Amino acid sequence: MAEMPTSSEDFATLPVSIPPLPSYPVQATHYLYLRRNAPRIATANDSRCLFLANVPVDSTEPHFRALFANLVGAGRFESITFEQDRKVAKTSHEPAQAERLAKMHKKRKREDEELQHKREEAAAELPDTWTRQLHRSGSSAVALLADEKSVEAVLKAVRKLKKSKKYPVWGEGVKDKAPPLGSLWLKAHNKMSYPGNDVVQDVMDAYFTVFNRKEEEANQLAKRLRNEPDEDGFVTVTRGGRSAPANRDEAEEAKQRMLDKQKKKQDDMQDFYRFQLRERRKAEQADMLRRFDEDRKKVQAMKEKRGKFRPET
Repeated sequence: MAEMPTSSEDFATLPVSIPPLPSYPVQATHYLYLRRNAPRIATANDSRCLFLANVPVDSTEPHFRALFANLVGAGRFESITFEQDRKVAKTSHEPAQAERLAKMHKKRKREDEELQHKREEAAAELPDTWTRQLHRSGSSAVALLADEKSVEAVLKAVRKLKKSKKYPVWGEGVKDKAPPLGSLWLKAHNKMSYPGNDVVQDVMDAYFTVFNRKEEEANQLAKRLRNEPDEDGFVTVTRGGRSAPANRDEAEEAKQRMLDKQKKKQDDMQDFYRFQLRERRKAEQADMLRRFDEDRKKVQAMKEKRGKFRPET
């Protein structure tokens, strides 16, 4: 249980009553903090979302569904995303969404292959061994409500609790909607940690299917790279030889890159030593004096020519 800290002006404090438990037979009060969701990257549902801080460690969606039903009635709460779920979505769902957008320009056959690969990788993972996940103390969540009016109704109901002192009871109305904790939770974990031989065999078969596919893709990539010249225009001959000659255009392009690289290297080494810089400056000064002398002679010749000119009368 958490003591009530000084909350920010942006947050509303929601006290909930924690009933006594066999392991801790004392009634306690837990404080949640709510505000309108305002992420750095805005989404379409931000106006009807609430950001929740300091959620209880045993929180589940049925717990918050019952909590919001106690505050503003049923039908206002839709879903909730916990902090650990958002981290998983950031690493998996967002790239998957980007892949789906990229697939719009690909062939249907390619889409079916990638979908099949994802199914194979999912089948290669061992089943979860916990019937219910606990949350880190002080973690956060984002609750999605029916509309923006529901968000205002929840915040208004939370402000009224300060006067009534009738705090909602945590877990009231949940009953069998969430898997139990305690000894039953640990027994279920112990049982799920030892799946049957048929389950393990299916997972291993799926794993080696994915492994062999990725090995084949790596071999094809290596085979293709053996035919591509490097930046110096050479093709590395590896064990097994090359399956085909390098493309002529690619070789010419690599040769041009090699020449550019050599020229850049020469330019960088031109003034590497101090005496080279001194000699270059002397040469530039001599060239400037030579051109100045040539210009002076041209001007003198033009003056002499102009002095000999006699206009007709």
